[in-house]
Amino acid sequence: MRTILYTGKGGVGKTSVAAATALRCAQQGQRTLVISTDAAHSLADSFDVPIGPEPREIAPLLWGQEVDVYHEIRMHWGTIQKYLLGVFAWRGLNEIVAEEMALFPGMEELSSLLLITRYDQQKEFDVVVIDCAPTGETLRLLSFPEMSRWWLKNIFPIQRKAYQFIRPMLRPFTDMPLPDDELFDSIQHIFSELDAMHEILTDPTRSTVRLVVNPEKMVVKESQRTFTYLNLYGYSVDAVVVNRLFPATIQDHYFDQWKAIQDRNWQLIEECFAPLPILRAPLFAEEIVGTRMLSQLADQLFRAQDPSAVLYPGRVQTVLKEDGRHILSLLLPLVSKDAIDLRQAGDELVVQVGNQRRNVALPRALAGLEVAEAKLVGDELRIFFK
Repeated sequence: MRTILYTGKGGVGKTSVAAATALRCAQQGQRTLVISTDAAHSLADSFDVPIGPEPREIAPLLWGQEVDVYHEIRMHWGTIQKYLLGVFAWRGLNEIVAEEMALFPGMEELSSLLLITRYDQQKEFDVVVIDCAPTGETLRLLSFPEMSRWWLKNIFPIQRKAYQFIRPMLRPFTDMPLPDDELFDSIQHIFSELDAMHEILTDPTRSTVRLVVNPEKMVVKESQRTFTYLNLYGYSVDAVVVNRLFPATIQDHYFDQWKAIQDRNWQLIEECFAPLPILRAPLFAEEIVGTRMLSQLADQLFRAQDPSAVLYPGRVQTVLKEDGRHILSLLLPLVSKDAIDLRQAGDELVVQVGNQRRNVALPRALAGLEVAEAKLVGDELRIFFK
């Protein structure tokens, strides 16, 4: 099963791009599901048809799903919620407040991503397109499997054994609900599913992320940082979508300044994301709603390309640690060592190669460190930090 995740700053048109991608995949004969993980669902508005918490057919070979957090809790989180409700009731909270507090932040988005594992096992779909929450929430969710694996391996067994020991000792002294084996089994099952999901999403032959941006400086800078962290967490980005470009046919002088700003920011996009493919979509004269307009958007984005293909194999940059030193590796094909110039400015690293420039947002672990040296190994520039 091919999985494509779209993310970006809120308001850049992620949902429209995800919907157009899914529609084009279905039009070329692939069984396709598009899922919204954003708490503020707009997928149904994009297709202009009702979509519910279970897959619903909205066009030939195309299904849509907007995750309902309460539905998912009943299906997958019932044991955990039941325990939390018991604890909150014991503390004296009324039932409605307790139910709201039992929904921990990110549960809806996390439930949506866990669906990937289920559909991959069921083999019902050829392509699953995920309309992710805005970048900040998406990054937290995508980093969750790494943390959960560590917790499950190092802390969970100790906690489970400790409660087996102290539960009989505490029962005579308190009526507070204590975690039982059913709860621990449920938690272990969810974290095992997270691990399976992580395996799917970090396989670059099966899953890739695509960043949606508008040609605006703040949007590009946020997506630049997202790109760095996606690479850091091991997720492959195979394309950048630049949405709402002013068409050259607009002759009204009112837009001259805006077109000049977009031209400058287009250069910034190339500096930040090269050599990833950059897909373009214009600002349309009407709203992108319904299959007719979504099909036109797909025409602009993909033209003769297969939207389900991996548009860029491998990763442009990686961060690792060897012998106590952090190393940032950048893919720079067909470059000689003499042509490279490095400049560091705060949390950004500027790599100048001839008249081409790469602008790299450094993760927090590297932002406070100085560059010690750089080596060109084949087509890869390896930058060592003090």
